[in-house]
Amino acid sequence: MAVTIKSKREIALMREAGRILAEVHAKLGKAIEPGMSTLDIDRLGEELIRGYGCVPNFLNYNGYPASICVSINDEVVHGIPSAKRILQEGDIVSLDAGLIYEGYHSDAARTYPVGQISREAANLIKATRQSFFEGIRYALSGNYLYNISNAIDSYCRQFGYGVVRDLVGHGIGTSLHEEPQIPNFRQWRRGVRLKPGMTLAIEPMVNMGGYKVDWLEDGWTVVTRDGSLSAHYENTVLITEGKPEILTLLPGKA
Repeated sequence: MAVTIKSKREIALMREAGRILAEVHAKLGKAIEPGMSTLDIDRLGEELIRGYGCVPNFLNYNGYPASICVSINDEVVHGIPSAKRILQEGDIVSLDAGLIYEGYHSDAARTYPVGQISREAANLIKATRQSFFEGIRYALSGNYLYNISNAIDSYCRQFGYGVVRDLVGHGIGTSLHEEPQIPNFRQWRRGVRLKPGMTLAIEPMVNMGGYKVDWLEDGWTVVTRDGSLSAHYENTVLITEGKPEILTLLPGKA
């Protein structure tokens, strides 16, 4: 399947899908506190998404049973919300969310502190977020995918962090997952050449320890093999004639 180039109309719809998702994330982030269950987060997220007249695109996607992926501490991604999973002071929690607006998808993830967290955990969250911005410096028309991947990897390596290799970013549009796949770790092949109108979900998943991960018996939840903390940061990005446009980020926010 070829990488799709979006028309002006499609870009306008994806821009709105991204803006709405950015607002959902902002509201979820403010709601995070010790004592919440991961199911509380999921229910709030779905309520917010539907309140904007949108549909949560994760719900029932390939059988995933919730609207928001909620992953705590050593859980990398795809944690399944549960009334039995309670956020504790000092945890870090990654929320991966997406929605459909007028047939077009947006996708974004953030890792939030739960109350007061350790300096090491705060540094991991900060570095994971910054690695995204290091990567999209190269999300320019005429560059290649590996320019983005290598910049993310190089930034994280200086801290001794492990960048997850079994999960990657992706194209996005009328489907949640489109071509191309976008690794966050060092690549030797150039990959696709970037062109204006491409829309990409770029999402570093970074472990405090090694890069290896395992899947739990639920078939969804991905955890670090060594039990170290993991953080996740993702935005839907538009390639333009100039600088990339981050569609899922509110002005002045990161």
